[in-house]
Amino acid sequence: MEAAAPHTPAEPGTPEHSVELTVTSPEQMRELGRRLAGLVRAGDLVLLSGELGAGKTTLTRGLGEGLGVRGAVTSPTFVIARVHPSLGDGPPLVHVDAYRLAGGLDEMEDLDLDVSLPESVIVVEWGEGKVEELADDRLRVVIHRAVGDTTDEVRHVTVSGLGERWAGAGLGVLAA
Repeated sequence: MEAAAPHTPAEPGTPEHSVELTVTSPEQMRELGRRLAGLVRAGDLVLLSGELGAGKTTLTRGLGEGLGVRGAVTSPTFVIARVHPSLGDGPPLVHVDAYRLAGGLDEMEDLDLDVSLPESVIVVEWGEGKVEELADDRLRVVIHRAVGDTTDEVRHVTVSGLGERWAGAGLGVLAA
């Protein structure tokens, strides 16, 4: 993984801290997830966005491995959400795929994510514009890939921490 430019401001009044990375294989995407596991804690909301096949679930699989959770982390597209309990003393991982949900937080309320958030790490694929109201502090991961070229494994990943929780959280370790 290669690092690029850190830190670009977000919305006015909202501190944002970010790192840009280039990922060249699915294994590197999983490794990025494992590294991310060293930064997240119970109560964290992680929003993943990117085209179909960009690597959102692969990154979440690595995160689950790093957190030491039970069960195979697979795309929850048809079940919408899966809970992976911790095998140790860490937080459970709640993995949500909001792709098929057209509405915002109203439609997500049935999942009770607000109840799970304090004791879990919640990862929401396709969550932009749908779950931001759950937490002022959140981690946003945007994965870009070449559209139409299914043979190109190169991904450009921007990891941005919004809010005070992520100030000084050391996102730079993700590029190591």
